[in-house]
Amino acid sequence: MPTAAPEVAVAATERRWRRLAAVLLVLAAPVTATVLPDERVDILYHSYEGGGTTIDGPSVLVRKNLGSSVSVSGKYYVDAISGASLDVRAAGVTTDVESGASVYSEKRTEYNLGIDYLHDRTLLSAGWARSSENDYEARSWSLGVSQTFFGDLSTLALNVSFGDDVITRNDDPDFDAREMQRRRYGLTFTQVLTPRLIAALSVETALDEGFINNPYRSVRYCADLECSQFNYQSEVYPGTRNSDAFGLRAIYYLPYRAALRGEYRYFEDNWGVSAHNGELRYTHPFDPGWLVEVKYRQYRQSGANFFQDLFPYRDAQNYMARDKEMGPFSSHTVGLGTSYQLPQGFVPGFSRSSVNLYWDYILFDYDDFRDVTAEGYAVGEEPLYSFSANVIRLYLSFWF
Repeated sequence: MPTAAPEVAVAATERRWRRLAAVLLVLAAPVTATVLPDERVDILYHSYEGGGTTIDGPSVLVRKNLGSSVSVSGKYYVDAISGASLDVRAAGVTTDVESGASVYSEKRTEYNLGIDYLHDRTLLSAGWARSSENDYEARSWSLGVSQTFFGDLSTLALNVSFGDDVITRNDDPDFDAREMQRRRYGLTFTQVLTPRLIAALSVETALDEGFINNPYRSVRYCADLECSQFNYQSEVYPGTRNSDAFGLRAIYYLPYRAALRGEYRYFEDNWGVSAHNGELRYTHPFDPGWLVEVKYRQYRQSGANFFQDLFPYRDAQNYMARDKEMGPFSSHTVGLGTSYQLPQGFVPGFSRSSVNLYWDYILFDYDDFRDVTAEGYAVGEEPLYSFSANVIRLYLSFWF
């Protein structure tokens, strides 16, 4: 099972932390009536590099309308994950992949199918997704309904999703397959406040049950009373996790065709984790056909109440975690992007097309996760871990 980088699965965190990415708000575009999504083809290449891990791969999305009331879509997405990161093993247990020196390579493939049905001012949506890798299988189903009110100035959207995952281990044939169930319930209200200002308020509840932790990860504990050395044992998580998230997003269209977007999200769960995330984006058009975007994002979270970098002894608690994404940390992101609208008719068979390139630089700082590979330090006094990452997204869009 690969260890996904925090920004790639979300922009926020690793696969076990996917719920933070799931609370991203959906802000409706300023339209005069409920309409089907655009008919289009998107071809994407994405790349993440940081913390000794490289993740890249292609993605293709195709969306087509069937008449004036139905839209269908299909998506194919690949993560090729490789690294020469640090890897510590103790009694067959693997800790954080950034704690040793082992080369690994894995691949995740995801398929998505979706359908939208438009009736008057109501849009009904349904989706199915399957994600496969050699030690993790995930399937999910989603349903959604959105309705406009008050002359299409207000939109209320309700979304639910259900997922079932199966987890195994590559390095342990005796490891019994484990299961996890995921449930998500979300509500978003979007309002056109003025001809230039749109805002959205969102709330989500997530319920996870089953084998929630990563089977490869372990915690470290003092091997003697003086704690002059340490050993490892497997992480142990509770069997349930409940979380709530609230968000507010607004877009203001400036008089000279540019736009300013702000966003704030708050997250908390029953494990003691709380998180704050704020983002500001500025988008500016340039003739002919250019669009430039800059952004800044800040993220801060507290740690789970059963997280520690170093436990005093073996089996010190009923639940124990040392996954750095479960501890207190912060991140800062600076992003740049540009989009170019190709001349009409440039690509035969499409009404219009564009080329888009976006780059993010992310700095992660961990408050209670130490670099165990640093030499010359006493146990528990190693320097705190930090790293930077680069995320690149290059994609082509074609409209029918």
